Amino acid sequence: MRFFPRPLQLCLILLLIPTGIMSAAPHSIPELVISSGDVDQTSAVLWARTPALGIIRFEVWEDGPLGLTDLVGTHEDRVSNAMRPVKFEITGLEAGKRYFYQVVDRGGAIRTGIFVTPSVVGSYSGLRFGVTGDWRGDLAPYLSLRNVLDRNLDLFVLLGDTIYADYPSPDLNSRQAYTVAEFRVKHAEPLSRRLGLNFWAEVRASTALLAMIDDHEVTNDFSGGALPSTDRRFGRQGTFINETDLYRNGLQAFTEWMPIRAETFTGTGDPRSEGKPRLYRYRHYGSDAAFFLLDARSFRDAALPPFEPTDLLNPLRVATAKIAAFESGRTMLGAAQLTQLKTDLLAAHQAGITWKFILVPQPIQNFGTLGAGDRFEGYAAERSALLEFITQAGIKNVVFIAADFHGTFVNNLTYQTCAACPLLPTSMWEIVTGSVAFDAPAGDSFALILEHYGVISTTMRQTYQRLPVAIKDALLTSMLNLLLRAQGYDLLGFDTLDNRVRVLKGGAVASNTYGWTEFEIDPVSQRLTVTTYGILPYSAADLDQRFDQIIGRVPEVISQFEVQADF
Repeated sequence: MRFFPRPLQLCLILLLIPTGIMSAAPHSIPELVISSGDVDQTSAVLWARTPALGIIRFEVWEDGPLGLTDLVGTHEDRVSNAMRPVKFEITGLEAGKRYFYQVVDRGGAIRTGIFVTPSVVGSYSGLRFGVTGDWRGDLAPYLSLRNVLDRNLDLFVLLGDTIYADYPSPDLNSRQAYTVAEFRVKHAEPLSRRLGLNFWAEVRASTALLAMIDDHEVTNDFSGGALPSTDRRFGRQGTFINETDLYRNGLQAFTEWMPIRAETFTGTGDPRSEGKPRLYRYRHYGSDAAFFLLDARSFRDAALPPFEPTDLLNPLRVATAKIAAFESGRTMLGAAQLTQLKTDLLAAHQAGITWKFILVPQPIQNFGTLGAGDRFEGYAAERSALLEFITQAGIKNVVFIAADFHGTFVNNLTYQTCAACPLLPTSMWEIVTGSVAFDAPAGDSFALILEHYGVISTTMRQTYQRLPVAIKDALLTSMLNLLLRAQGYDLLGFDTLDNRVRVLKGGAVASNTYGWTEFEIDPVSQRLTVTTYGILPYSAADLDQRFDQIIGRVPEVISQFEVQADF
């Protein structure tokens, strides 16, 4: 569903655009930031953060004839802590409508935002939404987002690593946030003005959000369903890591700083999920698309033992790792969430919704045993069971969207019923998207790994880093395909979907830029167009030392392809 701005709407959007460029500063400057989220056909959560203590007022209008608006709701709250945002849920909305909201704080700051309620099943309005993940606080103000406002999105999904609680940054120079107050600082940092710019403030005001954690909202590579004794970072309290103070503090801050409802799992009969945060979401936008947002951290079993690159040369070690990943009962999603996902997938299928987007922060496509412990491949039995369920139920047009890899990778999905069983094809595919800003991006990081293990020399790595982006992506694609071929997996791309896919620009890999990915569904044909935007990466040192040289970077189309819906 795409609504084109009218003159009044353009004026409101202009209120979001910052004016002027300030000189470089080491710390961010807080300001009024607003957003909407958890939007369904009749309700939305409105959110605001302001440094001004006192009364804050929300007003909500429905888009009316001739660009006029009708007031549909107001809300006042008191800001008593500048580091704790306020939010409220507005109900009684109409499906398929555009709404404006204005927020005024005690200091007189005013922000105006926009969101659209999804249409009801049976309508085909088209849809345009964005997805990204992974942004570090020291890399604000996130130039890769500067074109989001121009794209007039219906929805934007924040797919994990929305902060890096375990990385030092200008506003919290610590290797790990521990207290709720420290986690709040980490969430405030990307939303504050830095170097005269605040692109996240613009994005969050311009469209509705869905948001999910990965690991860095708490700490790196944690497993919420594991015993606390398996990870010394979490102390000893509780039966599961998702009952420890570090997890709870991280989740409290995440829930506070995102425009989402605070929900919990109830009646599950499973102690690892009962009473725990329920971040899972199912939303549908008319008959165009359904979204299934998965929490892949809070309930997962402990990861498999680390697998080193040198282990790839040991066939026995590779075979042992694959067998361990297929251990029956190992879960990444938890029983309650997996059951709900299957129920909602069937509901979307039976309702005739065209596209089903399963959003999970970690990739589900095969990359091999290296690093598999943190991905769905490390929980291979559950992975195969999910893909088999979708296949046997005849659910079509299923797309997995992931993040976490700091680059874009596209591949069709296959599965095995055992570690030594043949690969079975599916009609599903996945795209990994992001990062907004993580230094270094996937391509350069992979080159550094190859240098570390002596596969390439320092000179070769430096030569690679100086190459044009398209050539770097092509080289990385070739390297990854060598690894995939050696392990018997499908190569990157659309091997099983060739007759429905048309590549317009780039290829299956875009791993040397910062950016985000847009998905657009045509209301008539239901064709899906996927566009990845990117800018050349930069470091924290670049921001401090040569900001004037990178301020002009504008996101460009790095890759683009179309997929015809399967009817």
